[in-house]
Amino acid sequence: MDMLMDREVIRNEALLLLTYLTRDAEEIQKILVFEGALEKIFSIIKEEGGSEGGVVVQDCLELLNNLLRNNTSNQVSLRETIGFEPLISILKLRGSAYSFTQQKTINLLGVLETISLLIAGGPEMVPGKDANILTNKTVLVQRKVLDNLLLLGVESQWAPVAVRCATFRCIGDLIAGHGKNLEALARKILGEKPHEESALNSVLRIVLRTSSVQEFLAADYIFKCFCENNPDGQMMLASTIIPQPHQVAHFPHEEDVNMSFGSMLLRGLTLSENDGDLETCCRAASVLTHVIKDNISCKEKVLKIQTEAAMSPLGTPEPLLHQTMKYLAVASSLKGGDGKSSILSNFHCQTIILKLLITWLFNFPSAVQCFLDSRPHLTYLFELVSNPDTTMWIRGMAAVLLGECVVFNNNSDTGKDSYSIVDSINQKMGLTSYLLKFEDMQKTFRFSSAKPDQPRKPLSRSNAASMSEIEDVDNDIEETEERNEEDSVLSSIFDSKFVNFIKSLEVDIKESTLQIYTQPKSSVAVMPAELEQKNAENDADYAKRLKAVVRKQHSEIQDLLNRIATGNSSKTGDAAGLPPSEQKVVGNSEETLRKQLQEVSEQLEMVNMEKSQTESDLKSLSDAYNSLEQANYQLENEIKALKAGGATPFPDIESIKAEAKEESQKESEAELNDLLVCLGQEQSKVEKLSSRLTELGEDVDQLLEGIGEDAELPEDDESDEA
Repeated sequence: MDMLMDREVIRNEALLLLTYLTRDAEEIQKILVFEGALEKIFSIIKEEGGSEGGVVVQDCLELLNNLLRNNTSNQVSLRETIGFEPLISILKLRGSAYSFTQQKTINLLGVLETISLLIAGGPEMVPGKDANILTNKTVLVQRKVLDNLLLLGVESQWAPVAVRCATFRCIGDLIAGHGKNLEALARKILGEKPHEESALNSVLRIVLRTSSVQEFLAADYIFKCFCENNPDGQMMLASTIIPQPHQVAHFPHEEDVNMSFGSMLLRGLTLSENDGDLETCCRAASVLTHVIKDNISCKEKVLKIQTEAAMSPLGTPEPLLHQTMKYLAVASSLKGGDGKSSILSNFHCQTIILKLLITWLFNFPSAVQCFLDSRPHLTYLFELVSNPDTTMWIRGMAAVLLGECVVFNNNSDTGKDSYSIVDSINQKMGLTSYLLKFEDMQKTFRFSSAKPDQPRKPLSRSNAASMSEIEDVDNDIEETEERNEEDSVLSSIFDSKFVNFIKSLEVDIKESTLQIYTQPKSSVAVMPAELEQKNAENDADYAKRLKAVVRKQHSEIQDLLNRIATGNSSKTGDAAGLPPSEQKVVGNSEETLRKQLQEVSEQLEMVNMEKSQTESDLKSLSDAYNSLEQANYQLENEIKALKAGGATPFPDIESIKAEAKEESQKESEAELNDLLVCLGQEQSKVEKLSSRLTELGEDVDQLLEGIGEDAELPEDDESDEA
């Protein structure tokens, strides 16, 4: 410690020695702070020129970071003795703000690492969990560190990508879980009039337009931290998402300074894929995912947005959700780049859009209904789940999205309800094959190794040069474990929170799907909309209105019957002018017809009763078959348990299932054959009577119209009156 105040050569060697000694020795770290190491470090940094200084400044910052890393007592000492002002002053750009040498870049990265150590926690941190970190965040913002970070990362266009990325990470950690800091960032205005704008708008522009994948991820991290557990902030951003006139939405990028956050985001979401803007749409989709996550109000707000989609026929408005699904299909169909500079592969784009859709539909039946309003959506999902040319995680995420259409589906329309979707899954790919997609996804590297955000690699002399020059990942993604492990984009998408969310959702999807598959759909009578009870209508008025409707319908039926009787009487009157012999023939014919019609009516009623009995028998058989399916499912689970326990003999479930099914089918076929014979006999009688009536010149269809229905009307009316 005394050597730090010695002449320069000895001082520099002492710095290196202390750096080695303090890397893992907490007791030595405390001794140095007690001996005044913090004051001496900042004194040397100031003497050497701050961020403009040489390698000595780098060594001082490395020693400082060793003293503060995971050491709460030393952090408290720094905050309460020297304060954070000397640290923040190093961030201030001196000399030429446009010149960033490699050493200056390394020095700035060192001080940004110091700030990160003081506020480490990120979006995973629970508010109140660590009082020291919250206090550090509060004091740093009070000392204007946020202004300096925004100047360095957002306004300084000449700063190296590595510095901007580290700055964005610091801003994200600084606001995560801290209400006042979140509000401070939301209020920040950058630039000068007339070109001033919100800091969040500036960050969004970087997300949409940067040519560096690492800068895109770092800027996106700010929105992730801003929206996490911040419903008011989410609604503030969502409330600005308003469709713009066509000419405004297609302004050049240079003229978007005066656009609101939501208008800029919506513009990014609705650019035409023909213009090579699919990647911009995917970046905007990533931000929108944060805005609507776990916030029903924001989901509803965004669901109502109608856009003039460039991809829709004649540019007709369509829901933003539908257009997002179209971009997913486009991303899946593209095999390579589109000729423009691209930092995200098609696999990345598909994954980002799928994450948005999964987040949007989760626990939100209205979005599920909107999704199912377009029939091609389900068809495409089935194709994506079964597509062997895509990655396992994309097939798995598509299966999750399909499962959400079952779990969060309250639609009663045929073809869109959860029962119909489960039936379609079973018919198109088989339930077993569908459920295996989840297991395949869980085996991928991203899901099997997902962990909470790990501390970033410490900056040292050995790695400083490489860390100051960020190299972006290769655009061509191959589906190999080694390649995926190095993919920072996938690491950002599949963070630990999202992976755990998918795992818990998978359990709900499996349970709901199997429950619907093993249980028959309950027959529920759907009441016409005009007969439903209105909001402002009490029970007495509702009952009175229903009785009036029944009386009106009964009156109309009686009028119809009277008109039929009048028509028959007119025929009899016409016959009165005939000679007596012919009148007698007509009278006999009328009497015969009445008897025959009565017989036909009785026979038809018998046929209807037999038909009802047949339907009842078929329902019983269906219930029995479903019971067998459920028993089969339970037996399969028991066999799996026996196999796991090492039991040797077990019954052949497939043969038992086949025998039970064959026996049920035989019984059903025997009963159906008997009923069909009876129906054939009755049909023969009806045909003979119909031919006889035709010979007599009667309109058989008119005579038979309504038979079997009229007899039920008075009974229904009496029950309603009762």
